[in-house]
Amino acid sequence: MKFTSIIKVSITTAIVLFITSILFKACSLKPSAWKPPVNPKFNGVFSKNELLKTTKKVNLNGWYGPEDIAIDSQGNLYCGVHITETDFTDGRILKIDTTGKISVFCNTQSWVAGLHFDKNENLIACDLKRGLISIDKKGQITTLAKEDEKGNKFIIPNDVDIASDGIIYFSNTSSKISFSRKHIWKILMEVKPDGGLYSFNPITKNVKTLIDGSYFGNGVAVSENDEFVLMVDLTKYRIIRYWLKGDNKGKTDIFLENLPGFPNGISRRKDGSFWLGFSTKRDDMLDKIQPSPLLKKIVYGLPLWLQPKVASFGMIMHVSKKGDILKTYYDTTGKFVAEASSIEEHNGYIYIGGDIANHIGKFKLE
Repeated sequence: MKFTSIIKVSITTAIVLFITSILFKACSLKPSAWKPPVNPKFNGVFSKNELLKTTKKVNLNGWYGPEDIAIDSQGNLYCGVHITETDFTDGRILKIDTTGKISVFCNTQSWVAGLHFDKNENLIACDLKRGLISIDKKGQITTLAKEDEKGNKFIIPNDVDIASDGIIYFSNTSSKISFSRKHIWKILMEVKPDGGLYSFNPITKNVKTLIDGSYFGNGVAVSENDEFVLMVDLTKYRIIRYWLKGDNKGKTDIFLENLPGFPNGISRRKDGSFWLGFSTKRDDMLDKIQPSPLLKKIVYGLPLWLQPKVASFGMIMHVSKKGDILKTYYDTTGKFVAEASSIEEHNGYIYIGGDIANHIGKFKLE
């Protein structure tokens, strides 16, 4: 066989294998058709600015992914991290003290997402390997809940908040698939209910499902006076409200919808309003293919390097307790704030987290 013939056969084989790989991966996606609302323009309260360009960076000594941030009574920062920008299989919880010194508070050997201190200064957290956990002051881990009352596993527990009565509220993105870059795209494109919002009673140890099925359930925040709890529905660009008190107790409604980006973390301020952080702005191409299961299969089947890239785009919103957007902060370049997976306010600053960032953002409020 001639050398040119060998090359032709090799190229043909490579093409066949490439197409086969795409088809195989495409068939693993079982998407639903969903028509997103029209993407709001960046005007009015959404008008672009560059306010976040004054954000400073708190280095994490080579670690990545401070998805959420908790602050203890002494003002020390805590965050969960993973070992590289793309490897989420191993991780730690870091402590950054008030002098800036970084140490490992707990060797979780997994990436920990949501964090919140309870009244006894135990760190309640969402652990991708264990579920909902509690970590004492010495860094000892206790697993609180691995599954809901029906036996559905907390495979991607995401964010947590605690009410004044000690009840823990947390989200679970999925009870079906583990966390990875490929699986994140799968959840975004399938648009099928999974996971949900839950409560955990530390006295009775009971788990209760509040919202059965979310669309990439993410950030969680309990309102002032424990009237309701909010959960981010990232895929559908909205915030869901579950009522804890009043005439609507036990009911669910929409708190905020048709947002111009992928909402991620949400936290309550002392005045009862909220900070809402975004992973990035909306992707017009993704919105266009969402109504077509076939197109979504084709795009999902492509290698990661050919799929739509996540834009670096910093966006944070100040939202009233009634769901009105009061002010929006941007870094449209993504150089200072590439993402805002969480926002934690302390002593006149907000601390900004990120799923793959190698630092915590520190922004001084006016």
